[in-house]
Amino acid sequence: MNLSTGIIGLPNVGKSTLFNTITNLKVEAANYPFATIEPNIGIVNVPDKRIDDLASIIKPEKTIYTTFKFVDIAGLVKGASKGEGLGNKFLQNIREVDALCHVIRCFENPDITHVSNKVDPIDDLLTINLELIYADLEVVNSRIQRIKNKAQSGDKEAKKESELLEKVINTLNNNQLVNTLDLNEEEKKILKSFNLLTAKPILYVANIDENNISNPLNNNHYKTLYEYLNGNNIIPISVKIENEISLLNEDEKKLFLEELGMNDSGLDRLIRAAYSMLGLETFFTYGKIEVRGWVFKKGMTAPEAAGAIHTDFTNKFIKAEIIKYEDMKEYRDEQKIKDLGKLKIVGKDYIVKDGDICLFRINK
Repeated sequence: MNLSTGIIGLPNVGKSTLFNTITNLKVEAANYPFATIEPNIGIVNVPDKRIDDLASIIKPEKTIYTTFKFVDIAGLVKGASKGEGLGNKFLQNIREVDALCHVIRCFENPDITHVSNKVDPIDDLLTINLELIYADLEVVNSRIQRIKNKAQSGDKEAKKESELLEKVINTLNNNQLVNTLDLNEEEKKILKSFNLLTAKPILYVANIDENNISNPLNNNHYKTLYEYLNGNNIIPISVKIENEISLLNEDEKKLFLEELGMNDSGLDRLIRAAYSMLGLETFFTYGKIEVRGWVFKKGMTAPEAAGAIHTDFTNKFIKAEIIKYEDMKEYRDEQKIKDLGKLKIVGKDYIVKDGDICLFRINK
């Protein structure tokens, strides 16, 4: 499942450094606007302790985590929707991703320039939001003009689309993002075809001072942003600290996090949050050769999820044997789980759950 999250924000907020840290790719991270022009793409493992636990029980030859794609997109400036800075190129790169990770500067550093010459996280957030809104208004107004006559003539599908577009326009004109609209399933399906920028789910990353990592609310910039967003979809990260952590081995990393009073790194939380934001979940398979996580969309049936292993599995599906991760962790033996009646045999209507251990039976 090739879904991706684009890392966006104003220039010099820490986007490329964050991307370097996430992916261990050394892309350019310079102290001037537009150091990133072409989007950089990185594939990362999704941290999952459950895979480590299963591997400790099964002792396979290898373990394979689920993966997730991040795209580092060039910094945006005011007026991008009208071609300022990298303008349309930036906006087109955003259209090609499924979700957005908006990095917002919440640290003071006179040696790192800010495009507005001041650190103001709310203003930065609104600057980006408005450019996305302006770009979407252009798309929606153009679409309304194209279907106007059909809708007025009584064409049912055009009328439905026109009514939805009016909702969208009213939302955008009120400087609200389309992802705040409460839509039914039919409207969501129609909306998807427009590929609007503000319809994408957004996760906000507050790049804070390293001194505030243990208690982010001590950072006034972060506190202001947190309150503005009502604490929703926001993760505080010190990109500088995370970059240092990424250079350590696992033992050193664990010790460093303990010293900071943290159970896991901000990056691990970010990757998991981005994964979850797109409605992605994980099922497992295991054997002596490998323990492996497989990504699937929440709500998928067993045949649909089986397609993650091979597309043929969906059509050739017969049944699945399901063990809960919690049962394997507790009993540590497949035969014992069977004897206790905790192994389920399920059919085509079964909705796969996050953490299921699956063995799919298919027609040869």
